Amino acid sequence: MSTPDRTPTDLETVRERLNVVTQETRFALVQDLLGHPEGLPTLKELDYVNPSKSRTTIRQHLQQLIEAGIVEEVTLPTERRRNDLPYKFYGISEEGRQFLEAHDLLRAEETLHDVYARVEKTDEIERYETAPRPER
Repeated sequence: MSTPDRTPTDLETVRERLNVVTQETRFALVQDLLGHPEGLPTLKELDYVNPSKSRTTIRQHLQQLIEAGIVEEVTLPTERRRNDLPYKFYGISEEGRQFLEAHDLLRAEETLHDVYARVEKTDEIERYETAPRPER
């Protein structure tokens, strides 16, 4: 009988991450992050495409995804910020992308881009969507 390649600690980490990612609201947020044209939406954009969730709920779920290492918060450098545009964005971390890929959770990425592009957006959301993003 062969021994598994992963230690129990690794398996527990994978199980916990899968539980975090596959929860309905968090999975929807991951899909929104993947579907965004720049892969870095703002909280306002996420709020807009999730009208049945409060901004507080979205923020809490994003925080859980950040703590699990799936999502990262990325800020625009101070010298590139403008008063009328966002400077804080959310995206899939490199570690998160590897995890999602390893568990076949990235298969629909192209479709998610198409779906996101078809969402009817207000002028404000379009302005946010086209705002400068930080380098990653």
